[in-house]
Amino acid sequence: MRLRALLDTDALGLKLLGGEDELDRTVRGVMTTDLRDPSRYLSGGELVLTGLAWRRGPADSEPFVRLLVQAQVAALAAGEAELGNVPEDLVVACARHRLPLFAVHESVAFATITEHVVRQVSGERAGDLAAVVDRHRRMMTSGPAGGGPDVVLDLLGSDLDLRAWVLSPTGRQVAGPKEAEPALSTEVCAKLAAEHLAATRTGRRAPHRVSVGSTTYSLFPVRARGQLPATAAGTRVSPGAASGREVRETVLSDWLLVVEADAGDWAEERLDLLYGVTQLIAVERDRRDAARTVRRRLAQEVLELVQTGAAPAEIAARLRVAAPVLLPGLGAAPHWQVVVARVEWADGDEQTGRVAQTLLEEILVDPHATGPEQSDRIAVAHTGEEAVALVPLPAVSTEHDGSEAGVLAETLLESVREPLSAGLDGDGRVTLGVSAAVHSAEGLRGALEEARHARRVAAARPGRVCAAGHQELASHVLLLPFVPDDVRRAFTARLLDPLRDYDRRHRAELIPTLEAFLDSDGSWTRCANRLHLHVNTLRYRVGRIEQLTGRDLSRLEDKLDFFLALRMS
Repeated sequence: MRLRALLDTDALGLKLLGGEDELDRTVRGVMTTDLRDPSRYLSGGELVLTGLAWRRGPADSEPFVRLLVQAQVAALAAGEAELGNVPEDLVVACARHRLPLFAVHESVAFATITEHVVRQVSGERAGDLAAVVDRHRRMMTSGPAGGGPDVVLDLLGSDLDLRAWVLSPTGRQVAGPKEAEPALSTEVCAKLAAEHLAATRTGRRAPHRVSVGSTTYSLFPVRARGQLPATAAGTRVSPGAASGREVRETVLSDWLLVVEADAGDWAEERLDLLYGVTQLIAVERDRRDAARTVRRRLAQEVLELVQTGAAPAEIAARLRVAAPVLLPGLGAAPHWQVVVARVEWADGDEQTGRVAQTLLEEILVDPHATGPEQSDRIAVAHTGEEAVALVPLPAVSTEHDGSEAGVLAETLLESVREPLSAGLDGDGRVTLGVSAAVHSAEGLRGALEEARHARRVAAARPGRVCAAGHQELASHVLLLPFVPDDVRRAFTARLLDPLRDYDRRHRAELIPTLEAFLDSDGSWTRCANRLHLHVNTLRYRVGRIEQLTGRDLSRLEDKLDFFLALRMS
């Protein structure tokens, strides 16, 4: 706002004492001070309000005004409550340095002036940013990309003093302010993503407000083009109005805009502005998805060749085409791993392949990598019910234990388990299977089947988010996924329910004792040491297990039955 506008508001009680030629100066903020030297707290463009408590005599005015001018403030406003009138020496000093000077009537509180200036400045800056965002949106939708999400976040920082980040649904940072300190930790990102997914699944209206420690964040969904952002405005639809299937198709793939602020009391105009920003980011997201089209098509072609039993030479030729796209400059076809993912809902909806495809593309990205380019070397195809990823390994190395490095099932879901579990809570699951690395086209068919077997092993486990790797495909584990659910439940109930009931009534810990006894290969001494029990106490518990179940833990057959029951439970 301009200084001139302050005189047009009678409620502010301002009277101009000098500086009429400088009234077109821009006010960028306001500060109240009675320090003799407030310069360290000034950044330029402020209207400085003072009660004159710093003034001990006429000689103090000149150095005070000189410090304000050096800090490039817009103007000085002095209150009349302390001295009755603004001292003439202050008027002279301001005139000498061409600093506009106002007198504030004693009936007007400085808080009234501060509130008016802040409201006007914020409104004008928001309007300026809205114009920039609108212009940037038109540029991006009609031509080449305008710099990506980072440019938009820089606008929020420079024009609205808002720190903001763009996160993937798994909590990976896609974009953030250039010099944000402290940066968002991976733990905070995961928590924010989890809260966003949970709020979206339950139909809460955005923005979602989340407190982490002493900081409040507001979360805005970044919807794909053609989807309406969710706010209270009449032109938009709240998430609760969307069907369950529509939410399922987007909740595991949408980015989110995280703003370090509490948007609970924001005006509708500012909320509209932030939703405009999310639409601008969505344009960049759509560009990234369009760029994936070639990689997805190559993966789809390879998958179809593998599934239809095409000749290895034909598959190898297709891989030679894919390798330069996925690993530019490599010069030779890499080794490959296959990862299979499936998203399952309680109502049996089987058309989830596209949802799994988008999610798997994100899961396979290094969770510590920032920026949307990190998925450029991942090719994911899909069928009606599952997603299949071809993961290139430019150089397969051998670890110390003899196993080959690559995608490891046990670490694949570590960083994404929390947000995905929140997004799936109630009726959804994600299961993944990972194959061993293969060195030629001939091995892809086996790798695909291996990954599918591993995924079925993961599906047999409890939990919303599960994965299994090729290392876990031991003979007995291979059989478990093929046991019908009703048979599995009956078998485990017959063996384990008597022990669970006894534990519930007596707190006897028979189930943990059974697990430890089997893990110790039936060794009384090792098991007792592991449980920190006397051997006689252990013998009493094992005897109770045998009495309740009618089994004999000295017999191999009974040990195996208990082992399988625990694995299937």
